[in-house]
Amino acid sequence: MTNDKKLQKQSGNRLVHEKSPYLLQHAENPVDWYPWGDEAFARAKKEDKPIFLSIGYATCHWCHVMAHESFEDEGVAHILNESYVSIKVDREERPDIDMVYMSVCQALTGRGGWPLSIFMTPDGKPFYAGTYFPKTSRMGMPGLVDILTKISTVWKTDRERLLQTAHQVTEAIQQKADFAGKGDTVGLATLQRGNEQLARSFDPKWGGFGQAPKFPTPHQLTFLLRWHRRSGDSGALQMVERTLDAMRRGGIYDQVGFGFHRYSVDERWFIPHFEKMLYDQTLLAMAYTEAYLVTGKEKYATVTREIFTYVLRDMTSPEGGFFSAEDADSEGREGLFYVWTPEEVKKSLGKELGDLICRFYDIKDPGNFEDGLSIPHISMDPEAFSKKMGMEQNELESLLEDARQKLFALREGRIHPLKDDKILTSWNGLMIAALAKGYMAFGGQEYIDGAKRAASFVLQRLRNDQGRLLRRYRQGDVAYAGYLDDYAFLVWGLIELYEATFDLSYLEEAIAINRAMIDLFWDEVNGGFFFTGKGDEKLVARSKEIYDGALPSGNSVAALNLVRLAMMTGDTELETKADTLTRTFSQHVAACPAGHSQFLNALDFIVGPAMEVVIAGDPALEATMEMVRLVRNRFLPNKVLLLRPEGDEGRRLSEIAPFVKELTPTNGKPTVFVCEQHTCKTPTTKPLQLEELLKMPVSTDR
Repeated sequence: MTNDKKLQKQSGNRLVHEKSPYLLQHAENPVDWYPWGDEAFARAKKEDKPIFLSIGYATCHWCHVMAHESFEDEGVAHILNESYVSIKVDREERPDIDMVYMSVCQALTGRGGWPLSIFMTPDGKPFYAGTYFPKTSRMGMPGLVDILTKISTVWKTDRERLLQTAHQVTEAIQQKADFAGKGDTVGLATLQRGNEQLARSFDPKWGGFGQAPKFPTPHQLTFLLRWHRRSGDSGALQMVERTLDAMRRGGIYDQVGFGFHRYSVDERWFIPHFEKMLYDQTLLAMAYTEAYLVTGKEKYATVTREIFTYVLRDMTSPEGGFFSAEDADSEGREGLFYVWTPEEVKKSLGKELGDLICRFYDIKDPGNFEDGLSIPHISMDPEAFSKKMGMEQNELESLLEDARQKLFALREGRIHPLKDDKILTSWNGLMIAALAKGYMAFGGQEYIDGAKRAASFVLQRLRNDQGRLLRRYRQGDVAYAGYLDDYAFLVWGLIELYEATFDLSYLEEAIAINRAMIDLFWDEVNGGFFFTGKGDEKLVARSKEIYDGALPSGNSVAALNLVRLAMMTGDTELETKADTLTRTFSQHVAACPAGHSQFLNALDFIVGPAMEVVIAGDPALEATMEMVRLVRNRFLPNKVLLLRPEGDEGRRLSEIAPFVKELTPTNGKPTVFVCEQHTCKTPTTKPLQLEELLKMPVSTDR
């Protein structure tokens, strides 16, 4: 055994030097893992071996299962170490790698997911793919040992067949990534088809779309709110409310500690996959906030506040950035941290209150989940339950909150799931946007303070000396050039933060980062944004993403940023870029609008009518802030808001947005200037007149 091999045996594999929690989970595997990099590819070429690429993330349940079954197994490790070069990738750190090879898996198998397992040549060209493989074949699933043995044999005896497959697959994904076929600009008809497609897949009983498993996909809901506003379609609003209400009552929501789990394995939002992702909290907080603005129902604001409580309490670093996720598993079992028995509840709360809480949350013997354990969920409407129990609803709510706090304190003593404490620029951008939107809708100084701290952290710690954004921070270490979503999502957050604080530095940063995004990612030939920047590491394909899945795509968010910044600054070149972007992806989006719901949100803004609101006045005056609140208290998704003060700040804004230079208070009174579709209304100093201006009908004839 060489000294190098001895060192690996004694101190773990090469992943011990990484910062990713996911990679560190595999650092003691007997598999001789490499992180993605030149060293691994050079060894594969030198030793003439195929590469086994395994992609996952720290809170992925089936990644844990495959690791325990196979990657911790000496026999599997022996096969991998003898016949392959093995590479492990954290998809959240390297979404560029994941995006390319996930498209391979979907093309070859018709499905995707994590763990992602790819077999490829020493130059990175894939020829076989799958997701989770058991160690040995079972229930119709091929076993990893069988696959490893078969591919190793074919590599040695019939390599040309594998190389031909690799060439064909690589060529196919390269062509798919181009989006070269432009069409006409998508418009109102596309929005209408998006609503119709969602309506067809809507579950009227339990809410949500499609069958089990059910994922929240909040941008579908925010699109439906926009369609409801545009068309007056009450059905769109009913779909949103039914879904939001059912999710909040279900086991997918952490009834004790707040925040949403990743998805529901059943159709009624009852049994969750228990991991918690930061991005789900951000997008759902935005959906509940917008539902509150549309309906005025306090229950939706309450859910947003609860989500923020969870994030600020459990997912915020001392430096101000937001952590990525919490695992589903603790003590080797999925969901154990979150489930209860009646005995635990009654021991903590006493018999009388314990019985009430168990009945309300369906915590029962022998359990509603596994092994006699129960997932808390709300099986009966609180108003109906309080009547059934012969008490006032406010009395019930008081008892529920008192009990929740006691159960939460008890639960804190349990062994917690793993926290993935890396900080990602893109997800932090989304959380900044969510907190700012929540603050504008219903206040809360702690929300805007949290957003500002996170923005300061990202801008200071996740940007290099050349001004380029970086992807990941963990324990003082930053790594990887930022991707499109890092730029687009952060710009989104900064725009919202400007509108929430009127601090011009946030708008200036948004403009600068958006400009850098165009320079680094824009496709000058076919339009749209690539996922990776110019000069970054070259993979077998340079892809563009437009599908809005669990996360909205960078192109969808960038499209909305472009039109908002164009209106805020008067820069018509940004409008042109937005128009080119929509044309680039028009055929793709028009084929399945419901799969591109965040893109539809941008399209809704572009179709218009869009509204510019400039308030000229001193922000220290109550009269000025009254005008601001009138704007913020309405659901106006197609508006931009600027505050034009006097003095140096006013001159500074005029340099960014020259059109506001002449907009000044009338006779010392704060004055609001409202323009729609490049046409300005009569300025007003009166709140009632502003209310009327903000009620302008939305056109549906374009």
